[in-house]
Amino acid sequence: MTGLKRCSFNSQAMRIPGLCIIIKQLKTLQRLQTCAFFSTMRCISSDTRPTRRDGRSHYYYITTPIFYVNASPHIGHLYSAVTADCLHRYKLLKGFDSKFATGTDEHGLKIQQAADAAGEDPLSFCTDVSERFKHLFRCCDIQYTDYIRTTEQRHRRAVEHFWSLLKSKGLIYKGSYEGWYSTQDESFLTPLQVGDALDSSGEKIKISLETGHKVEWMQEENYMFRLSDFRSQLLNWLNGNPRAVQPERFHRTVVQWLQEDLPDLSVSRQRDRLQWGIPVPGDPDHTIYVWLDALVNYLTVAGFPDQYEQWWNAAHHVVGKDILKFHAIYWPALLLGAGLPLPQTIYVHSHWTVGGKKMSKSVGNVVDPLERSQRFTTDGIRYFLLRQGVPDSDCDYYDEKVVKLLNAELADSLGGLLNRCTAPFLNPAQLYPPFCSDAFPSQQYTGATCRAVAEDYNMLDAVKALPAVVEQYYESMHVYKALEAISSCVRLTHGFIQRHTPWKLDKDKIEDQRWLDTVIHVTFECLRMYGVLLQPIVPKTANKLLSRLGVGTEERSWATLNFLPKYRSMDCPFEGRPLGPDTGVLFRRLERPRTQKTRNLRKANKAEKPL
Repeated sequence: MTGLKRCSFNSQAMRIPGLCIIIKQLKTLQRLQTCAFFSTMRCISSDTRPTRRDGRSHYYYITTPIFYVNASPHIGHLYSAVTADCLHRYKLLKGFDSKFATGTDEHGLKIQQAADAAGEDPLSFCTDVSERFKHLFRCCDIQYTDYIRTTEQRHRRAVEHFWSLLKSKGLIYKGSYEGWYSTQDESFLTPLQVGDALDSSGEKIKISLETGHKVEWMQEENYMFRLSDFRSQLLNWLNGNPRAVQPERFHRTVVQWLQEDLPDLSVSRQRDRLQWGIPVPGDPDHTIYVWLDALVNYLTVAGFPDQYEQWWNAAHHVVGKDILKFHAIYWPALLLGAGLPLPQTIYVHSHWTVGGKKMSKSVGNVVDPLERSQRFTTDGIRYFLLRQGVPDSDCDYYDEKVVKLLNAELADSLGGLLNRCTAPFLNPAQLYPPFCSDAFPSQQYTGATCRAVAEDYNMLDAVKALPAVVEQYYESMHVYKALEAISSCVRLTHGFIQRHTPWKLDKDKIEDQRWLDTVIHVTFECLRMYGVLLQPIVPKTANKLLSRLGVGTEERSWATLNFLPKYRSMDCPFEGRPLGPDTGVLFRRLERPRTQKTRNLRKANKAEKPL
């Protein structure tokens, strides 16, 4: 808080384009920090816990959902993975021991049916699709530390132990289940969640009101979990931990769900109906319900049932809003029943749509993430998803938006700034030039040697405060706001260069040369900050930027974000250092995709040309 209080913004600064955004973000940050100070200790995020006694950094464990292998990955799967990868990389920059898990959910009736339709045995079918997810993640720089498949032996052992824990506590009993079931969603539904519809042939069917998938009436003897016993405990957990489910909108949704009674949950299927899954321990006539099986994967990766506490106590989940109930009600209730700690945070994101419609193979609007990452580059698709993805609401995808954003913010703005200031014309020695405190003193005055103006000081205030702003947004999974803040500061830095037109300075004059060096030094310091902060988002581009500035790999952690030390009469380790090699433009501009309208227009113009 004290560092932010020193940031002064006068009425003139409010008129600078882009700076208003930073000011608003700083004010929001101050409010958030004040609220956090007075919040309950149970709400403290994992990165505020003390370091271990041996002095090493503390733990952070982030997961994606494990993805169902009934179809190839789509852009929504990649969005979940990139979000978790961003948080993992950010925590590594902060000095954490971070574990990042993803993987595939491979059991259930839907998989059994899909494998039968493909004429394959279920395991071969699952392996093929799981490898597609692995390939996509490798191509998109998803830096996971563990990839879990629910068909692995280590997972089966964890699930069996978890089941036995619940059973030993009297929380699982055999009973008759009667109700609606969606095979497509692998989900049991209450009557209030079911509605009427017509299928493609005009026949009346029952569907899930949430997903639109067909449901069927099911009546069979199953094992049941006493979910109803945990309603009050779940409410106490959520009310006592307002940051347990983020964003706040989804926290309120879960609390609203818990205002209604919770029926006990069926946690098995009869083996003659579902063979593809883990048998119930001690009862081979039943198969463990796919969701209970799948959710335990988070414990499996942590090391359950052996040495798992150090990671499980630092667990955070990234999930899509369509599986919120499973993660924010069923999963915490199961953990409470087993006597295990609850996740630190459940980060929830919304969906990607195309043309305002949910992606669907039947509609034909599924976006292939692998093809798009090849077309727009790995960093390009990562940046777009995190820059445009708003956790609170659905986002619409179209290729033209990708090209426009990447050209504007990565190629022209960030790349243009780096190219301009490393060009031989402005920087013939190819060095990190010196800073002149007479030309840019720490306090503005109107002396003869001072060349800086009020807008320059406001820019420095904004860039200095930027790490705190970005940190707050990374922590709350509002990555798009962090990128908005960085982009605003990049524009301010462009304004700084444009104001002082260093290419017009007379290098034969000592005063002009000192000011030219100072302008480039300040710009390099801004670029260094942006490069470090962007590492979790665009690792290749950030590496290229920092390497060009001559910043070593050991000088890129969060702890190195010491902005413009020469301005505060401190030593700058980069001053006078040779720049790194010029490897070309930072981010190459993309061509706009040809739409059908454009193609038709070109055909019409060609047809009108005289012979």
